[in-house]
Amino acid sequence: MHSDKDGGEFNGVSRDHDAVADPLNSVLCGEKYARLEQQRGPESGRDFMLSEMSSDEDFSIVTGDDLKLQKVQEEIEKLKAQHDALLKDQKLLSDARNSNVQFTHQFQQRAVNIRKDLEEEKVKKAEAEKKEQERLEDLKKEYDRLEMELSSVDQKLKDLEETNQSLRQQTEVSTAVPEKKVVFHGETADEAQASGFDLKPHIVYPMEGGTALITFEDEEVAEKILALKEHEVMLGDCKIVVQAEPVRFLVPDVVEMDTQVCPRRILVSNLPNKESKDRIRDKLEIHFSKSKNGGGEVDEIDMLEDSGNVVIAFLDSNIAKGLTDKQTHEVEMEKGKKHKVKVTPFLNGDITLLQTHNVICDKTVLLTGIPAVMDQDNLQDLLEIHFQKTANSGGEVDAIIYNPEGQKTLAVFEQDSSEDEQNQ
Repeated sequence: MHSDKDGGEFNGVSRDHDAVADPLNSVLCGEKYARLEQQRGPESGRDFMLSEMSSDEDFSIVTGDDLKLQKVQEEIEKLKAQHDALLKDQKLLSDARNSNVQFTHQFQQRAVNIRKDLEEEKVKKAEAEKKEQERLEDLKKEYDRLEMELSSVDQKLKDLEETNQSLRQQTEVSTAVPEKKVVFHGETADEAQASGFDLKPHIVYPMEGGTALITFEDEEVAEKILALKEHEVMLGDCKIVVQAEPVRFLVPDVVEMDTQVCPRRILVSNLPNKESKDRIRDKLEIHFSKSKNGGGEVDEIDMLEDSGNVVIAFLDSNIAKGLTDKQTHEVEMEKGKKHKVKVTPFLNGDITLLQTHNVICDKTVLLTGIPAVMDQDNLQDLLEIHFQKTANSGGEVDAIIYNPEGQKTLAVFEQDSSEDEQNQ
């Protein structure tokens, strides 16, 4: 046993247990001590160790086995960390493998379904192509049949075209309507008479309530009345103010008609004027019902009010052509007396083109804003008296009509007779 400077015992452990020497220094000291101990023996080695260290220094002895143990422990810790990391990686790889297996199974199932759908679609497509092919064959047969029918129809149309060429020339109508000046002569019409259509100048003009139409013999008078616009008309002790406006309406300019000859009807014209309408109809029906006159059984007979001509319809469609070819027929209107009538084809057709233009009546003026302050006849007379006076810019009145408030009147405009006299 050896003593340190304080005389205490040395048991191989430092008195200061809180301080630990540097491991490297301890190792070096241990190796140096071992070599000296081999040279001097056990006693000399111990003395050398004690002489190398100061009595005031803290020290500890670390043997080689302890150092190795420490390194082994460190390696174990490192290996544990690596093992934990490998376990985590193994779990991730296992999860990924399971997910891939699941995805692979799903993809395989989808591939099976898609393959099945493709097979079904292929079968459906083949069936559709087969049906379409059958449909195309049916259409081709129908097309060939229609081609044959069309060829037959074309031939029939050519035959009909040749047969009806002369009739077609008669039915082609393209008329330029001559412009005619019209004037109001004081005549009116009811609605039934106003519904007909006639190419003669015959215009039905609906009048509003509180208006009047006045026609002057001179156009210049009408122009003066229109130029003044407003007129004060004395009605006894009171007066009214009326406005003068031009009369405007549409008239046909060009008329084109697509017509055809009616095979069952004829138009009879050049009829006597002295006979009554009923007697004329009866005599014509008797004459044209007889086969010796080229006629047949009559279906209906009508007189055209605008022209005075008669339309006769037969039950047999072959009668009319023979009568129109002859044209002139002698009909017995009175016993022992015959009258020559003209028979022409009756045309059915539609207007294909109608061009119109606005015209202003030169001699007729429309008076508006007339209040119903007295009875119709008295007020109409006072208006005529006012506009006949030259002091009121008036002149000779040819015709006048007053339509009170709340009433409806249809005024009739016809061709100006003075224009015909000038043309003659």
